[in-house]
Amino acid sequence: MVSPPSSPQEFESGSGWSFPVSNATSSFWTASAPDVNPLARAGSIGPLTVDADVCIVGSGITGVSVAYHLSKLFARDDGAHVRPSQPLSVVIFEARDFCSGATGRNGGHLSAHNFQGFQRNTAAWGIIDAIRAVHIEEHVVEAIASLLQDSGLENEVDLVEGVRTNLYFTKEEEEKARDEFEAAKAAGIDVSAIEWLPRSEVEKTYGASYPAVRLPGRTIWPLKLVTHLFKLAQNASSAVSVKLHTHTPVTALNPSSDPETEDPHSSPRPRRWKLETPRGSVRCTHVVHATNAYASALLPQLSVGRTGIVPTRGQVIAIRAAVPARELTLSGFTADHGMDYWFVRPGSAPDERPLVILGGERLVEGSARGATTDDSVLDTVVGRRLRAFLPGVFPGKFENGSEPEMEWTGIMGFTELGDPFVGPVLDKFEFGGVPYEGQYIAAGFSGHGMPRAFGCADIVARMIASKITNQEWEFPAWLPLHYLTSLDDYQSAFLLKTENCLTELAVKRRTDDEPHIVILSSFTVNFLESQTLQCFIFWVCTSQHN
Repeated sequence: MVSPPSSPQEFESGSGWSFPVSNATSSFWTASAPDVNPLARAGSIGPLTVDADVCIVGSGITGVSVAYHLSKLFARDDGAHVRPSQPLSVVIFEARDFCSGATGRNGGHLSAHNFQGFQRNTAAWGIIDAIRAVHIEEHVVEAIASLLQDSGLENEVDLVEGVRTNLYFTKEEEEKARDEFEAAKAAGIDVSAIEWLPRSEVEKTYGASYPAVRLPGRTIWPLKLVTHLFKLAQNASSAVSVKLHTHTPVTALNPSSDPETEDPHSSPRPRRWKLETPRGSVRCTHVVHATNAYASALLPQLSVGRTGIVPTRGQVIAIRAAVPARELTLSGFTADHGMDYWFVRPGSAPDERPLVILGGERLVEGSARGATTDDSVLDTVVGRRLRAFLPGVFPGKFENGSEPEMEWTGIMGFTELGDPFVGPVLDKFEFGGVPYEGQYIAAGFSGHGMPRAFGCADIVARMIASKITNQEWEFPAWLPLHYLTSLDDYQSAFLLKTENCLTELAVKRRTDDEPHIVILSSFTVNFLESQTLQCFIFWVCTSQHN
C-alpha cells in the first residue's frame, strides 16, 4: 500500500540499521486489549531448542507462513512430497513479542494492486513478469481468504470482504492511473471488477470531493491472522514439529564447525549453521531470513546502497470519526499514490462513532527521513499531518484537533524497485568465504507485504522441501521471475524469458497493426549467458514474420 522511497538518498547506507529496539511504540493490533496477543512471550522462558532442521528468524506474516507452508507440504498425501524419514523440526525465533514487527504495526489492509505499477513492471521486467506481479497478489489475497473461510476463522480475524477506493488528489495522478489501467487491460489483466468513479459519485457515496477508482479489497486484523496461521502450522502435519521462541533474538549466525562429521544417526540432515542467541546456541540445517527491514543485521551485504533493503519508518494512528458508523462505509482507502491509507474498523453499532486506522504522510516536508530501525519514537511532523488528513478529505465527518486513541510507528523494508528478494542467500559468508548453503530469504516487501509475503513464503518452503526430499520444486504460474534471487534450472529460465519476449511482441501487434521491434530488457540480456541464445531470442522478438 506504500510507495517506495522517493529519493536516491534514502537508499544510502545509514548508521541507524540494527536489530529491533526493545522499547517500541505500542500498536492497536498488538496492545489494544490485554489478551490480544496470546503468543506474545511464547517460548521466552524454559528450555531453548538447541537443534533444528529449519530455523526461521522473524515471527511476522513471512516467517509464520514459511512454517505453515512447510507443514502443509509434508501433510499432503498426493505423493507430491515424500515425508521426511524423521519428523521435521521447525523453530521460529523472534527478538521481541510475537508478530511485533511490521506485520503487527501495519495499516490492516489485504488488497491486491491489480493495475497499479503495471507500466513500471513492464518496463523493468517485461510483460510476462508484470502480469505475474499482478497474479501473485491476487493469488495471495484469495488464498488467505479461502484459508480463513475453510477454517471458519473469518470473524476471528475481523476479515472484511469489500472494496478499496483509491482517491486521486490531482489530475496528473488520475491520468497516470488510467494509463496504467489501459496497459494492464491490453495485456490481458482482468479489470472487470474495477469501477472508475467521477467526483460527484465519490462525494455522494463517501463525502470526499475527488475522483476515484474502486477495486476489490479486504481489511483484516493482521496479528490475529498470523496467530491463527501459527496454530494451523503446528497442527497441519504430524511429520512437522513447529516451535516458537519469542524474546530470543538471533544475534549472530556462523558456520557450524564440522557439519559433515556429525553422527548420521542423530540427524539425516547435517547441521551447517549455528545461531547465537542470548539464551544459547542453536544448530540447524536450513535458515530462513524473514526479518524484512532488519535483514541486514545478519546479512550485512543487504545494507549496501541501492542493492540492499532500506529500513524505513512509517506512522499510523487509530482515531474516532465525528459521525456514527452508519454515515461511513467499510471500504479501504488509499490516496496520494498509495502513500496514505485508511479504513473504518468493523464492529461498531450504527449509532457509534467508529475507529479509523490511518497511516502515511511519512514524506511530508520536515519529517525525519532516511534509514532507521527505531520504532520507539513518533515523528511529530507526521503526527500533525495525520491528525489533519481525514478532516481535510471528509469535511464534517472528522473533527479538526481530535486526538488519536493510539499512535505508533513501524519499520518497513524497501528495495530500490519495491520488489522483494525471494530464494537462496547467494553471497559468500564473510568469514572464510563459506557459501550461504541452506540459507534463504524472503524480505524487502517495501510497504506492500500483506498481499505478497504469504506467496513468497510458499516459494521458500517449496525450495527447502525440495532439498529435504531430493525432488524438484514446482514453479507456480503466479510467481514473478524477478522476485527470485536465483534460478537453478537454466532451461526453465530460458523458456520463461522466451515466452516473455514473444508475449511482448504479441501484445504490441494486437494493439497496433504496425510492426514493432521489441527491445529486450537489460535483465533479460544479462540473464542469458549464451551469446547464441541472446541472438536467437533477439531475432525472434524483432522478426516481422506473420
